[in-house]
Amino acid sequence: MNALLVYIATIAALLLGAGILHLIARLGRPGRRISDWLCHAPALDVVVFYFTALPAIVGAVLAGWAGLGAAIGGQCSAMLLWVALHELAHPAARKEPRIFSTINQLVGRWRNHFALWWTAWAVPGFWAIRLGQYLVYPPLTWTVRLPKYRSRDWVNLSRHKFRGLVGYDLIWCLYCDWMTGVWSLSAEMLRNVESFWCPIRFDSTKKCEHCQVDYPDIAGGWIAADGTMQDVTALLQEKYPAGQKSNPWFGHPARLTIEGEAVDQAEGDR
Repeated sequence: MNALLVYIATIAALLLGAGILHLIARLGRPGRRISDWLCHAPALDVVVFYFTALPAIVGAVLAGWAGLGAAIGGQCSAMLLWVALHELAHPAARKEPRIFSTINQLVGRWRNHFALWWTAWAVPGFWAIRLGQYLVYPPLTWTVRLPKYRSRDWVNLSRHKFRGLVGYDLIWCLYCDWMTGVWSLSAEMLRNVESFWCPIRFDSTKKCEHCQVDYPDIAGGWIAADGTMQDVTALLQEKYPAGQKSNPWFGHPARLTIEGEAVDQAEGDR
């Protein structure tokens, strides 16, 4: 299969997939249920994989490096075609205030578009993070009892429900919607890892100030850099007593975990 066929097939497959998703949302109550299911992990992972990773993989397998480039080109072309079609289908919204047109005015059209497309390089990185959430973190919940999480509560899409998002605004907001969910879940997992295995503050005051936004236990329990190992082991024994069902980061709200959800439900039934 040559690169041109890969390019054409990629455009056709992605536009067909987008069309099916639009159609499903218009099939009444059953369609809304299916659409909602597809907007939450793990089904969402399949949808995102289809649009972001699968074309490049198939293109590379079928036609090598040329196929990889053709598939990526097809992805870009399919997105531009979808944007044009989506804007044509929503003529009224096109005349309303838009995010991309406003930012075009703020920084310039070409700067804005270049920066948006440049962020696509981050997609493989976020897929690596997502795979880590599937493959690396679960064994930690079985072995050292770190909290379990329901991915659908973090990795989901909902910004398409916001009125007025059309074309560029919609596609980029959905990209950010997925991206922030993946990142937030990974940050939550890392909070558990850091507080469980390394509850010691950094010697750099600046680093502590910067990192405590994402790792609140830096200011809420980690041992100071000039402390002792006895302090560290005493903290671990205090925060993670033997036999404890789950070992979350110290300030962790249990309601965000699978176990915590069951606890909250039981309390609500009382």
